[in-house]
Amino acid sequence: MSPKSAGLAVKMGYTNVKVYLGGDPYWQDSGRYLVPTDEFVQKGNIILIDLRDAEQVAKGHIPRAVNIPMEDLEDESGQLPRVASAPIVFYGDDDDVREAVQMLRNWGYRTLSGIAGGFERWVEAGYQQATGPAATKIAWKRKLGEGEVPLAEFEQAIAGQRQNSQILDVRGPEEVVDGMLEGAVNIPLDELEGRLQELPADKQILVYCSTGARAEMARTMMVKAGINAVYGRFTVECEDSDCTVIE
Repeated sequence: MSPKSAGLAVKMGYTNVKVYLGGDPYWQDSGRYLVPTDEFVQKGNIILIDLRDAEQVAKGHIPRAVNIPMEDLEDESGQLPRVASAPIVFYGDDDDVREAVQMLRNWGYRTLSGIAGGFERWVEAGYQQATGPAATKIAWKRKLGEGEVPLAEFEQAIAGQRQNSQILDVRGPEEVVDGMLEGAVNIPLDELEGRLQELPADKQILVYCSTGARAEMARTMMVKAGINAVYGRFTVECEDSDCTVIE
């Protein structure tokens, strides 16, 4: 989507436009990590992990943080939810954050980020902090976003148990060549606005992509057009028409 967004910017008159083709995946594969917004840290349904030692944490930490020192992270891996999309945010020493993100990526987690500048930057920004020992056990439950439905509803549609539903794949042509979920139709996100009339008006549209990001955007577009649509946030990987879904 980045090249097409850049093209729109050029049409709007911007002249200094560049595209980072590798996107988030390449950035993280290079050993770097993404950063969350401060609002997401404060209000998001996240797992916030302080990688510093207990003595440092007791002097001050971000509210809601769970203290798992970097040296204990692997031993405490059983605490982590078995949901690959669980949003996990780390903070502490930059090298520790980088190592923790890479470790969990190797374990299959994909929604990982680290707070830029760590706790020191948080304090400098004037945000609330807590003192004393932090929690040491993770207590997290996944909450569905607005318009999001669980994977089970897609599975019911695939099994033919939801006759009033239509599965929509909004991935690009180069992605669907390897396969789609059974019963799905494909309309790439960048073509969707001009092809909404192709969708059945009497059915609920179940939208998916490769991770859920484009599906959420597609759902927003369809709802504005008066279409009954929901989306799923999960990973879809297809090869030789065989698709695997990872929640």
